[in-house]
Amino acid sequence: MNIYVYILVMAVVTYLIRMLPLTLIRGKIKNRFLMSFLYYVPYACLMAMTFPAVFHSTASIIASVAGVIVAIVLALIGKGLITVAVAASATVFVLSLLPLPI
Repeated sequence: MNIYVYILVMAVVTYLIRMLPLTLIRGKIKNRFLMSFLYYVPYACLMAMTFPAVFHSTASIIASVAGVIVAIVLALIGKGLITVAVAASATVFVLSLLPLPI
């Protein structure tokens, strides 16, 4: 089959997925559960995409786990995104230089 047909079908499906909720749901969503669910969907998707990659991005699982722990602790105490990212990356970098068993 022609590659352009595949691209066209993919474009139509992608468009429909984005367009239908905007046209079908006109009023304000008042359901508290649904609002909280929709609020956390972007965070859950980002987590599902990036979290597995964190553990496969280094040769040492120990360095990866240490970086995640540092990031979680810093995030919980309220540090900013740049601080958390730099500290976690620095932790992984330093531990990657050490001869770790795994």
